[in-house]
Amino acid sequence: MTQLESARSGEITPEMEAVAEQERLSPEYVRNGVAAGTIVILHNTKRSGVKLCGIGSGLRTKVNANLGTSPDGSILSDEREKLEAAVKYGADAVMDLSTGGDLDEIRRMFIDESPVAVGSVPIYTAAVEVVKDGRSVAEMTTDEMFAAIQKHVSHGIDFITVHCGVTLETLKRLRNQRRVTDVVSRGGSFLTQWMIHNEQENPLYSQFDRLLQIAREFDVTLSLGDGLRPGCLADSTDRPQVQELILLGELASQARSCGVQAMIEGPGHIPLNEIETNIMLEKKLCNGAPFYVLGPITTDIAPGYDHITSAIGGAIAAKAGADFLCYVTPAEHVCLPSVEDVRQGVIASRIAAHVADLAKGSKAANEWDDRMGKARKDLDWDAQAELAIDPDLIRTRRSENLPDDKDACTMCGKFCAVKGLKEYFKNPLD
Repeated sequence: MTQLESARSGEITPEMEAVAEQERLSPEYVRNGVAAGTIVILHNTKRSGVKLCGIGSGLRTKVNANLGTSPDGSILSDEREKLEAAVKYGADAVMDLSTGGDLDEIRRMFIDESPVAVGSVPIYTAAVEVVKDGRSVAEMTTDEMFAAIQKHVSHGIDFITVHCGVTLETLKRLRNQRRVTDVVSRGGSFLTQWMIHNEQENPLYSQFDRLLQIAREFDVTLSLGDGLRPGCLADSTDRPQVQELILLGELASQARSCGVQAMIEGPGHIPLNEIETNIMLEKKLCNGAPFYVLGPITTDIAPGYDHITSAIGGAIAAKAGADFLCYVTPAEHVCLPSVEDVRQGVIASRIAAHVADLAKGSKAANEWDDRMGKARKDLDWDAQAELAIDPDLIRTRRSENLPDDKDACTMCGKFCAVKGLKEYFKNPLD
């Protein structure tokens, strides 16, 4: 049985036990969430010995790091370094979005070497293979699409993005909408090209039952992709986006009825004042399914700094109920990310997730901040570095800027506010 089927039968699986222990919750709470579809556990039955990732209602906000090659950058060792950086700095999951080099070799590297959940987008593989064969993306066959999906999940991928909500109906609305950026999702673009060329419905929608059979075999979680997400603020929360979300909610319900876990992918570029509305819409239309958001990016004018614009949006989204934040790196909209971009992207997204968890009353999150507050009061620099979200940075900056007064820092030196009153506040007043 799948995790969802086990939960509905009343069984608490080892995976549910592990997630409950991580989250400091009761196993029954996790089981109830899985049964209701408000919690998913990313875990392909072919993988073992990896840290399980539970996503959803009442759990800690999780962070994903997108990795992978492109036709202009396909060095396997580079992706291995990026994977190591993503895991080191706290990503809960990674996704292989490769479109260059030996895709099977790269995917197996991620599956074999990642200690966390691994996701992928099989339509990329299908598209790359048909282009190598001398055909256009629009000429791929339905069987080739599903063969790519079968390959990914049989290799051990834990969750797959599938753009099932890009349909002839949503495409009609997209044409009438006259967006500024049209379609910015790569998978959404591939399927839009296919539908226009073939004048047929998206096979991932029309043959959704076939997709469910493949996913169910390996208990793979479907990440129902936002192929029509807005690519700039001018396109946010428009009719094509909302129409796709309605369809994804219906498909999530269909997946649950077949014992397949599903989460919903959310918008990319959204202004601050629309973020809470988008979260509310997803939770309402998708019956509380976990929401996986890219950022969201809150302004279009900061390429090179989109790890910051997305962290702002991610904190607000997670506070409003988003469950899974897909990081955005400084390289977004500019180039293929470097190892340093990955580090900065993961850290920025983790800060956003933690800020939201504090606001949601997470006991563990608040205890972490409390420990840091005490370390600062005690001028315990070793503890402060250990508790920091990026310990290496704190230790390096501290060693490069060590003051004469070793208890203080070079910002205040002998005028340290904490040290100046330490003796005065040492004992309570009578």
